[in-house]
Amino acid sequence: MASLGGLHLIRKRAASRSATVERRNLLMVCRFSVKTLLDRACFETIDDSSPEFINFISILEHILSHRLKGQTTWFGYESPRSFWDYIKTACSKVPHNCVRSIESMENVRSSRAKGRAWIRVALMEKRLSEYISSALRDFKTTRRVYEDGAIMLGEEAGLLADTLIGLNTIDFSFCLKGEGLDGSCPSVIDYTPYLKFTQNADSISSDEEEMRTLGSSGSESSTPDKMATAASIFTEQSNLVSKCKRFEQKYHMALEQKGYLEELVRLREAQLSEVVSENKALQQSLADTHLSHALEKEQLEYIILELQDQLTVLKNNDLRSRQELTAHLTNQWPSPDALDVNAVALDTLLWKDTGQWDDKSFQSLEQLSADMSLSQTSLEPSHTLSLEARPPGTHWPHQGTSPPKHLCPPWT
Repeated sequence: MASLGGLHLIRKRAASRSATVERRNLLMVCRFSVKTLLDRACFETIDDSSPEFINFISILEHILSHRLKGQTTWFGYESPRSFWDYIKTACSKVPHNCVRSIESMENVRSSRAKGRAWIRVALMEKRLSEYISSALRDFKTTRRVYEDGAIMLGEEAGLLADTLIGLNTIDFSFCLKGEGLDGSCPSVIDYTPYLKFTQNADSISSDEEEMRTLGSSGSESSTPDKMATAASIFTEQSNLVSKCKRFEQKYHMALEQKGYLEELVRLREAQLSEVVSENKALQQSLADTHLSHALEKEQLEYIILELQDQLTVLKNNDLRSRQELTAHLTNQWPSPDALDVNAVALDTLLWKDTGQWDDKSFQSLEQLSADMSLSQTSLEPSHTLSLEARPPGTHWPHQGTSPPKHLCPPWT
């Protein structure tokens, strides 16, 4: 019984290790595949016939189909499910998605072919990483579609989305006619481009020496064949010729890129010179504007000072005019003796024989002044002497009455 429990534990550990190694291998190979695509895109256009692209599609299909649950039919049987069933559900909320256009394609019928067409369309739209990230955010659908231990349910799925961002820099061009999209099984991954042996640092001899030793030991045990030697030489020459052609193609492409970059640099330099000239013109116009504003400010300050001086002069002139007018009016005003004579004349004019004051109203100032002049002539010195020469018994009429007080001058 204990042996059965130990065997079950060993099998469980082996299965867990296999799943972990499988996930790590797929993610590492996917990273290498993305790097090879980026390197190849620097020299030529990526299409359906590129070996790097075919290998990348195979790797991505294996990742999206890793531990994918089956689909239960009406009869209770479980049929295999394609990753397209998960993508069309989890990516339906992505704005401006291509799910409906893929579903409406007439020449792409199978679910696997639709999934492959979706990968190509997403690469041409430069949105493959965005679709994967949006699908991972729908954790409910992801949990329902995938089993435990799947790459899409682990922490590595976020690294996968980050790795796919680099593909947005490549301009892909594909043909979606459907001939190369249909297939009953996923493509096989080619691991040979990513395998490299690294010799241990503690090794005594190098790889070349070891290969030469192995070749010499084999040649000693067998007789040399001239035909095999000629074939090997011909193969080596053909390999050198192909390498030379490949390097020549890369050289021409580098020259084209160099010419494009030089033209781009010339264009940017011309634009920079134009911007610099415009900047200088704007700075000059700004300096002219500041100068004109400074001149206008000085002119306005001079005008303000001149107006203040004029206002001060006008105030002084107004004060002087007021003083002159006051002095003129003061000089024109009669003396107190003349006012006494005029008041007596006015009292004499208003007094009647009846002894009553008449409420006589003068029609105008001219009439009043005329009456006052008459009274004044009656009070001249000659007339006054005649009045003084009257007998002592003679007196003013209605003696005992006096003029009203309001007709007496204030200074009497």
